[in-house]
Amino acid sequence: MKSRVLATVRQTFFALRTRNFRLFYFGQIISNCGNWLTNVALTLLVLHLTRSGLAVGLLAACQYGPILVLTIWAGAIADRSNKRRLLFVTQGLEMVESFLLAALAFSSHPPLWAFFVVATIGGVLLAFDNPLRRSFVAEMVPPEDIPNAVVLYSTIVNVSRIIGPALAGILIVTVGYGWCFTLDGASYIAVLISLFLMKPKELRTRSPRPREKGEVLAGFRYVRSRPVLWIPFVMLGIIGSLAYNFTVTLPLLVTGAFHGNGGDFAILYSVMGVGALVSSLIVASRHLVRIRHVIGGAVAMGIVMLALAGVPTVGVAVPVVFLLGLTSILYMTSTTAIVQVEADPEMHGRVLALQTVLFIGTTPIGGPVLGWLADAAGARVPILIGGLACVSAGIFGYVASRRFPAHIDATT
Repeated sequence: MKSRVLATVRQTFFALRTRNFRLFYFGQIISNCGNWLTNVALTLLVLHLTRSGLAVGLLAACQYGPILVLTIWAGAIADRSNKRRLLFVTQGLEMVESFLLAALAFSSHPPLWAFFVVATIGGVLLAFDNPLRRSFVAEMVPPEDIPNAVVLYSTIVNVSRIIGPALAGILIVTVGYGWCFTLDGASYIAVLISLFLMKPKELRTRSPRPREKGEVLAGFRYVRSRPVLWIPFVMLGIIGSLAYNFTVTLPLLVTGAFHGNGGDFAILYSVMGVGALVSSLIVASRHLVRIRHVIGGAVAMGIVMLALAGVPTVGVAVPVVFLLGLTSILYMTSTTAIVQVEADPEMHGRVLALQTVLFIGTTPIGGPVLGWLADAAGARVPILIGGLACVSAGIFGYVASRRFPAHIDATT
């Protein structure tokens, strides 16, 4: 029994045997905890200042709108550049952005528009940083370790979703919003140190190449030519727009339908992170990276969201939110792993950038609409719409995958 447990642990974490990836992994865990400090604190601060679901949705549009516009171009840059060098720049600038938010929060009467402006600057930086970080994963480990490294990388977000929101809830009620942003800024030091300590000669880098005409369109054509990529991407567009807007819909559900407060929201988000972490470790140990797992994850996530729309209190919502974290990460990690494994290495940056656009870049569309719906029809309505969107996307994925069996047999 003991040997079986040890074997499972080794299988789950074997990509960490590579020194460069190990450095990057733990540096990113620290930094992402800081990111969630900022995400939660900024959302709750805007909600506190405005009491408006639409304002929370507009904040999300500022944070993620640049991704919709810039990320595909940024992915093309990532494909032809030295990713480690560029990460020094993007991570350093994101640290400055966090300290700007801290300065605003510590001031006596900060204007709301200033938070929106700084959030937009952060969105621009994220548009460039996200495809760099995600495509860099494949350069740090041997080819046979890439699926495990991709799934382990998703655990970074899930661990931070447990620690970051919980810490934000404590800091907000004890020392205030400003210290959340300050700690986030300081957390980037860990990433910069991890990048500095890497051994460049051990990276599987591709030689930087000159810019080519039409490289962005080439990425679109490449995805369109492969059903194993475009089917999950169509599903992701539906789910990203209407379901995966939890930074908007969950705080509105807690404060509106449950009559809770920011601390309740932080607790639920941490519980969701626990479910997400459990799910990502299961995926890492069992290699659940096939298209049927994407479809199953989408449907399961939809069913859980429909259940969440009907629960009466925060206490009853706790186990449901745990299941939401579990199913949402089964869906997301399977989608990401398929992209990393199936896409050609020279296309990684562009394909991952397109995935980011569909997943996060659609928030400026769905976020304000769902926030407005919460104000107009009740906070449960956006959750209900999200559940129906997930189930519909899963049905589409199943039907579409049956139409192209020859192209996806290897992944079903």
